[in-house]
Parts: sequence; structure tokens; C-alpha cells
Amino acid sequence: MTETFSQNERAVYPEHAVIMAPIAGHTDVPMRAASARHGCAFAFTEMVDAGSLVYSVKKTGRLVIRGNHEKFLGIQLVGSDPDILRKAVEIINDMDFDVLDFNLGCPAPKVAKKVEGIALALKNPDLAVRCAETLVACSRIPVTVKTRIQSETDPEETVRFCRRLEGTGISALTLHGRVMKVFYSGPVFYEHIRSVRESLKIQVIANGGALTERSYRELLERTGCSCGMIARGALGNPWIFEAVKGVGKYPPSVSEFADELDRHVHEMIDFYGMEQGFKIARKTILEYLRGRGFAGSLRASVSFLSGFDDFSRLMEEVRRGPSPRYWEFLEKHPEDVERPLRKESC
Repeated sequence: MTETFSQNERAVYPEHAVIMAPIAGHTDVPMRAASARHGCAFAFTEMVDAGSLVYSVKKTGRLVIRGNHEKFLGIQLVGSDPDILRKAVEIINDMDFDVLDFNLGCPAPKVAKKVEGIALALKNPDLAVRCAETLVACSRIPVTVKTRIQSETDPEETVRFCRRLEGTGISALTLHGRVMKVFYSGPVFYEHIRSVRESLKIQVIANGGALTERSYRELLERTGCSCGMIARGALGNPWIFEAVKGVGKYPPSVSEFADELDRHVHEMIDFYGMEQGFKIARKTILEYLRGRGFAGSLRASVSFLSGFDDFSRLMEEVRRGPSPRYWEFLEKHPEDVERPLRKESC
């Protein structure tokens, strides 16, 4: 299925769009490029702190780079000071982005202690709404909000807050179906997302628990949303976009898997430089290897990766494929393997 941009000016995304969430520490240019190669048409930068952008913190500069391959790219801001957010938007207005998303959903302690993200929505909803109003008033591009449900027992709390956000003039809302305290574990409250979707006139994007093709489809079916956002399911697994869209050859063979991992890491080195690139690449490599039957000793060796010699030796092992037990388990329990591979002969 080929995605085309919506002709409906009120919709940010076309029907059935599959969107990659902004993930701090992960959704950089190399990861977005890998995902685009496997069908991801809508992606975001990592979360950008508004104050860091305004005061030109060096690290922020790399976060806002747009790759040449990106036909659509959103930027996500986090903050709680309307004046700082206004200044940040003035900077973003001179950049090349398609949508500006306001983070009212991040539960990370470093964000919560500043009363930003979901903490801002819970502790000071009036300020959260005022911040959204500021962004809408100042931005030249559509403004969206990403947030979480506020209660596991009462969907009306979330509905009321989301209606207030809709009233600010935002163009779409992404809702994660878990409360702040559980972070990214536990059940997703699909019915809460459905209640919000049925109560709002703007586009609502479902988010939460979409780690596989099956769980992504369940997310859409149970919420009634036509668009969904994938976060952790894309880490080390750019093929998930092909899987949920029904395109390409999924799952990848061992050689296809190894080729993509090799290319992804080399693009990280090109982007960050040798020393920093290999340090950052360690977590990316571990995400690729996770759940795919590779030996624990191989995964442990990633922690000491520091150059191309180390990486070449690691890739030799990767190209040999996972353990025989992995293939045996996959053959007997195909539905229980979240991140499958395909044998070359298949």
C-alpha cells in the first residue's frame, strides 16, 4: 500500500498512515533512514528541549538535522514556559519541518522533575493548555500534541483534557494508552483512546504497545483509529513498517538483516564520527540482536565495540545467524516470536 498525503487540509496524516514516534536517544537521521528504507514515510526528530534550542546548546543542533531522504519530518518540542516555547517556535519557523508536536506524554524522571511532558499535563493542565495555545499561535506549520491517558479507571478525565487541547487549535492528537506511572509496560487501555477519538473532531492517532504487526493491528482495531504510531517496536526492527503495511519481504533473511545492520552502523559513524558513533551504535546493535536468537556472548561483546575491526568480527558472527534453538523454536511457535528472521533457503 502506497501512502499519499491527505487532500483533507484538516488531517495531518493520510488514512492508514503508520508513523514512527519521536524517541529520545534513538530517532536520529541514521535510524530514520533505515526505517524509510523499509516503508516508514512519517517520522519525527528526537524530543527537543525548547530551552536548549533557544540557548543553542550544541547537542541540539544535531537533533534538528533533516536527512536528504526525508519527504516528511516532524519536530517534537518539550517545555513548560510559554515564552521559551514561543522563542523556540520562531527558530523552528525558519527550519524545514512539516509538523510541530508538543510533548505532553514523556514520563521520564528527568522530564517529570521539571514538570514537563505528562507531568505538566497532570499537575498543571491550565499551563499545558496555554503552552499549546502559544505554539499554535506562533507556528507556521501544523501543531500536534502527544500525550497519555490520565486515569486507568475513568476515561472522562482524559477526554476532558484532550477536548481542551483540541480547543487550542491543534491539528491532531496522539494518545498513548498507558498512564504515567507504568512508563511503557502493562496493559494498553484501548477503550480510553477510543473514547477520545469519538469525542474529538481532529485526527487522533493511537499509540502504545505496538511491538509487532499483530499488536499494531490490535491497537487500531480496538481504538477505532485509522492511524497508529510505533515507538519501541521500531528499535532495531525497521522491518516492522513493511510488516504492518503488508509490503516488502517480511521477515528479513539473515543476510538481509545483517546488511541493514551493517549499513545502519556505517551511517551512524558517518553522522557522528568514529569515536562517538561507535559508542552510540552499541545500543543500536543490541536492539537489532535482541530477541533474535543470537548468543549471549555475542551480545556481551557489543559493550566493548570501539572500531571497525571489532565491528567486522561481530558482523562475521551475525552473518552466521542465530542459534539452532532459535530456528527450532520459530518453527514450533511462529506466533510467539516477536522479531523473526527468515532462513536463506526459505
